[in-house]
Amino acid sequence: MFTFLGSRQRHCDGLDRRNFLALGAFGAGLTLADQLRAKAASPTQTRSLATPKSAIMVYLPGGPSHMDMYDLKPEAPAEFRGEFKPIQTNVPGIQISEHMPMQAKMFDKLAVVRSVVATDEHSDSYVMTGYPEQINRTVGHPSFGSVMSKLGSGTDDVPAFVSLRGMSMGTEPGYLGVAHRPFTPDGSGRENLRAKHATEKMDDRKGLLGKFDSARRDIDASGTMKGLDSFTQRAFDMIASGTVRKALDLKHEDPRSKDRYKGVEQFLTARRLIEAGVGCVTLSYGGWDTHTSNFKELKKQLPMLDRGLANMIRDLDERGMLEDTVVVVWGEFGRTPKINSSDAGRDHWSPVMSAMIAGGGLKMGQAIGASSARGEYPKDRPYKVPHVLNTLYKAVGIDSSITFPNGSGRPMYILDDRELVTELL
Repeated sequence: MFTFLGSRQRHCDGLDRRNFLALGAFGAGLTLADQLRAKAASPTQTRSLATPKSAIMVYLPGGPSHMDMYDLKPEAPAEFRGEFKPIQTNVPGIQISEHMPMQAKMFDKLAVVRSVVATDEHSDSYVMTGYPEQINRTVGHPSFGSVMSKLGSGTDDVPAFVSLRGMSMGTEPGYLGVAHRPFTPDGSGRENLRAKHATEKMDDRKGLLGKFDSARRDIDASGTMKGLDSFTQRAFDMIASGTVRKALDLKHEDPRSKDRYKGVEQFLTARRLIEAGVGCVTLSYGGWDTHTSNFKELKKQLPMLDRGLANMIRDLDERGMLEDTVVVVWGEFGRTPKINSSDAGRDHWSPVMSAMIAGGGLKMGQAIGASSARGEYPKDRPYKVPHVLNTLYKAVGIDSSITFPNGSGRPMYILDDRELVTELL
């Protein structure tokens, strides 16, 4: 797992969920080398696929409006349907928001589940682990990426799990242990790794890649690299001079490609990391807690999200990687079908939301389930968040009925609720 330091995000509950995990630092002074030692000391189970698949988890923090993205209701009263109009996709009978035209043109490579039941909490815990934050505060169920890390995702040259967003309870490994926490390429942990091997501090004003270069030069010049144990040397090489470093360096990307991702570069980085062999990448985009100015905000955010997603999925497809990479896009809940009266906003709505899925060898070009005429609750095929996660686990070759011991030695299932979204299989 590899996590990029993200921006500060404040939701309506007033809680500040700053992305805090950094390269080489995994809490309590642990370095990346310590994490590699821990992983080597624990037995790794294998997955069922001959060719292990990858995953990209796109999280939309704050709760995106299902009514204005993938589940528009043009026949509903004005106070429900809102300002946006649906457009036809390239799959007959399926429409999505007018502000997502790029996805509309490639919907044969996508699928949407319009009947997902969520939980009312501002947290990524549920969609990343299958358990709400209230439970995870005491039980500590592992995130999707941590499970992939535990079951042998990735290679010796790359981290198993890369997150282009900060740490939260939803990305923690829980009872799987610190060996399966996410990596992050910047922040105080970078100093944690480097401080043991060089005397001069790197200039914080320089870019990330420049920091890697100067650290490598300092270490080589001092001769301390020769004295590092194998785990420390591998840890440094993995980040400073290996495959992942090249994936992070967008200078290697064709300028025309970079232009397509301008303003949404993390989607390009996610594609490059998967291409480099990372097992699971998580990222987040935007802020979707639109209690006020819902339509004004979405007019700005949806086209950018559309461009980032469509380009990433198209690139994966053209490189022959989409079949082996499952992508999911969702938030923690939907928004109220009825627009609030004073602020043109939509509030929290957990009874139903949408999830967009692509790739992974799943059946695409379909809309699964339906919400009621006003988008208030599932009309048919209600699926819970763990059902979607279980389907993603199956797509990457993981049996969610596997158990791992928790801190007290009790065997714990990856998921307790293991129904599948059968239409995707």
